[in-house]
Amino acid sequence: MTYMGQSASALSSSRPVTFSDARDFTSDLPDECLALVFQSLRPADRRSCSLVSRRWLAVEGCSRNRLSLDARASLLEAAPSLFARFDAVSKLALRCGRRSNSIGDEALALVAARCPNLVSLKLRSCRALTDVGMAAVARSCPGLRKLSVGSCCFGAKGIDVVLRGCPLLEDLSIKRLRGLHDLAATTGLVDAAPALRSVCLKDLYNGQCFAPLIAGSPNLRTLKLIRCSGDWDPLLEAMAGKVSGIVELHLERLQVSDSGLTALSARVELEFLHLVKTPECTDAGLAAVAEHCPSLRKLHIDGWKADRIGDEGLSAVARRCTGLQELVLVGVHPSIRSLELVATHCNSLERLALCGGDTIGDAEIACIAAKCASLTKLCIKGCPVSDKGIDAFASGCPKLVKVKVKRCARVTPECANRLAASRNGHLSVSLVPADEGLMEEQGSVAVIEEGASEDSNNGGGGEPAVDSAAGDAAPSGEIPTSCRSKSRCTATKMRLGLSAAGRNMVAFAIRRWSHGGNNSGLGPSQA
Repeated sequence: MTYMGQSASALSSSRPVTFSDARDFTSDLPDECLALVFQSLRPADRRSCSLVSRRWLAVEGCSRNRLSLDARASLLEAAPSLFARFDAVSKLALRCGRRSNSIGDEALALVAARCPNLVSLKLRSCRALTDVGMAAVARSCPGLRKLSVGSCCFGAKGIDVVLRGCPLLEDLSIKRLRGLHDLAATTGLVDAAPALRSVCLKDLYNGQCFAPLIAGSPNLRTLKLIRCSGDWDPLLEAMAGKVSGIVELHLERLQVSDSGLTALSARVELEFLHLVKTPECTDAGLAAVAEHCPSLRKLHIDGWKADRIGDEGLSAVARRCTGLQELVLVGVHPSIRSLELVATHCNSLERLALCGGDTIGDAEIACIAAKCASLTKLCIKGCPVSDKGIDAFASGCPKLVKVKVKRCARVTPECANRLAASRNGHLSVSLVPADEGLMEEQGSVAVIEEGASEDSNNGGGGEPAVDSAAGDAAPSGEIPTSCRSKSRCTATKMRLGLSAAGRNMVAFAIRRWSHGGNNSGLGPSQA
């Protein structure tokens, strides 16, 4: 037996063992191998390892390529020493608290100069930045591929200068950009970006200033427009014939109608479509999408109780989009006629969520249980379903592995227990009673908004430092760790896992089903 290179006899000798007697076996490892070991550790463990020796500190620092920093104004003083240690950073997030003074143009220029290999940059609540700082990023980081901006105060020129200076930019996300109100400053913007593949515009006033850019980017594949003011039909119509490769379209709380949907869908092959609270979209628009996009695989509809999308639109989808894998219906009231068509024709349907559907009762649920042979995940919320409908899954849907029932007053815990027992432990059943679901939602909204806020990170005083948590923010499409159910052992634990999701439970659950993967917090981490 040996201890730090010493035999048992040496340990038992009269001479005490000193630190100098211990041999550092890692000295035989090349720096590259030690870096690979560090990259397999959690961020907290990496920080602990960096305190072991000067060599470990240096290797751990130069092997980090992802960093998330508190972007308060004092970062300007700390940046030289910080980036002298972390000199291989390629993915950087700068986030400032709402009540703190953020970094300015000088600090951003210094950071950009220290990170010439930057490929991903996220700026959150950096309100002191102007177009000058963004120009410094464009000069120093020509290889930038991803830019995400949220709650900043510069204008469209700041985005424009990055697009012109970074020809490889693929992913552009602009959220709550405050400087778009100046119409004179939005003229003459770049109207094409050949490398651009994904654009997300969220909570923007005058976001239409980016319409020429979107319509002129021929390789665009993903477009998300969320809570942006103005009429967006002209953009969708302008994209028709120019952006033929788009496969994912997400429209939420937007002024858009059947006209825009029909024009765009006639010239593209959509695979993912989200229509969330778009009351001007009707069965006719959805039917046009189904006719022209038979390869549709994921469809999310939030009818917002406008009752303008129902049986006709869903029937068209069922007949034409037979490869549909995921269907989410919120505030939509289909009858057994359209649901039976979906269950019969869409043989690849794996994930289904039915929420707030007043017409979805036991007969509709029994139809799904009898005919959706490929279904693996099911979520039912706020529907007039009883034990009789849920019991049908005991013998139906042989591939089913997870069922979530929430706020369905006529479904009892005994029914959930029977269903779970019917599959010998291979089926996870989560039930939240109607009254408990209401209390959970009322109590969880504030938690959700606080945890998900992109502007509230790293608030408070003190010197800027590397954030103590791990990794980047959750990618679009992944469920936050705080909203996950960690155990399937008891219904109580499952309810606790669901309560954090609140009113967003369905979207979070479907995202997890679709993508899986682990989530991490803010802070430096290995790539």
